[in-house]
Amino acid sequence: MAKARVLDRRRKSIRSIRKITRTMELISTARFKRAMDRASAATAYTNRITKVVRDLARAGLEVSHPLLEPRPEIRRAAVLVLSANRGMCGGYNGNVFRLGRRRLEEIRGQIDAVRLEVSGKRGISAFRFRKTTPDASYTQFEDRPTFEEVDVLATRYLEEFETGQIDQLDVVYTKFESLSRQQAVVETLLPLAGLDGAGEEDETGEGIQYDLLPSAESILDDIVPTSFKVKLFKCFLDAAVSEQIARMMAMKAATENADSMIDHLSMAYNRARQGQITADLLEVISGAEALNG
Repeated sequence: MAKARVLDRRRKSIRSIRKITRTMELISTARFKRAMDRASAATAYTNRITKVVRDLARAGLEVSHPLLEPRPEIRRAAVLVLSANRGMCGGYNGNVFRLGRRRLEEIRGQIDAVRLEVSGKRGISAFRFRKTTPDASYTQFEDRPTFEEVDVLATRYLEEFETGQIDQLDVVYTKFESLSRQQAVVETLLPLAGLDGAGEEDETGEGIQYDLLPSAESILDDIVPTSFKVKLFKCFLDAAVSEQIARMMAMKAATENADSMIDHLSMAYNRARQGQITADLLEVISGAEALNG
């Protein structure tokens, strides 16, 4: 059995660690609530703008836009992986990295010109450790990405797609579905899918009539690129809220484990301390009997 002093020192160390994990849990909880509100608002806006284009297609209009037209042959592709700048969030970064690496190898098995872009220090380090250097890396997207920051990246992707520099854009991120469910997914954002009228029908089953001024083409020129930008922004928001949930759950589990270890060490410390007291008493009694004898 370890000495009481050693057990007490170990217990103090774990208590210090528990303070850190508990603090990180509280911080992640606060950040998660803010991030979830932003993600929920972006979801509603994304669904609405997608529905507008679908309604235009169902209204019998000729919906034609370069971003909606699939390329007959994919020659150049880009893969964007969204990870976190920090760790301590369980398997969040590992799940995204494994899925992104698998998707990258899958596309490389079909075409040669594949560009890898990674957001987040953890993802960048993971790919470099596997001897894969990203063609572009981003570390400015924290847990509160802004639309202006994402808009710069989205505008570049739009220009590259329209000029033929890329034929397909895949985004690997953790999709936020609910507090208890977040899943690493691969979503193809370019060319845009699900805007050609092939989606779900309206709840009323009736087409919606629109008065388009000045023309359907000019409206689509604004709505379709905006739809892509909003979709990409939502990917960043989902990744941010999923990161905070993963960190919150990981720190909660670490705090509970620390509590369990502290209880176990306290019991061991009490037994060791009692043993030392008993040994000291026996020495005193033995010494007194020896002197009396």
